[in-house]
Amino acid sequence: MTYTGSRGETTAVVLPEAAQLSRPGVGSIVATGSQTNGDFGLFRSTMTPGSAIAPHFHRTFSESFYVLAGAIELWNGLTWARAATGDLVHLPRGAVHGVRVRGDTPADVLTLFTPGIARERFILELFELRDSGRVMSPEQWDQFYSRHDQYMV
Repeated sequence: MTYTGSRGETTAVVLPEAAQLSRPGVGSIVATGSQTNGDFGLFRSTMTPGSAIAPHFHRTFSESFYVLAGAIELWNGLTWARAATGDLVHLPRGAVHGVRVRGDTPADVLTLFTPGIARERFILELFELRDSGRVMSPEQWDQFYSRHDQYMV
């Protein structure tokens, strides 16, 4: 989208950390697509050693990981690649990816979703699952992922 005005607007927004939704072991929603006018969504997580996200892909949005501290390993469908503090991983729509943390050090990661789709609903449902202690069947996980444009491989 292009801005066509000649004077600029007074529309800058500050999203204070205290107002961000978060859960231990899941992460924080830093900015939702609705807060950024659909431009992006931003999520922050601290992945504990041994944690992993199974390989999957998305059809409607790209995803990027910026490693703030520690290191992650990324599965690209063929091999594992290491990304450490200061590294950026970009995943275009359709890119197979899985993530894991090896060793004894957690990884602090920012995840950027573009465009600013309603990925926060995915995160909020994960929060609800964690808070409730509910365990889902494989079929329920399949439905959950399908609802959120996450296709497991």
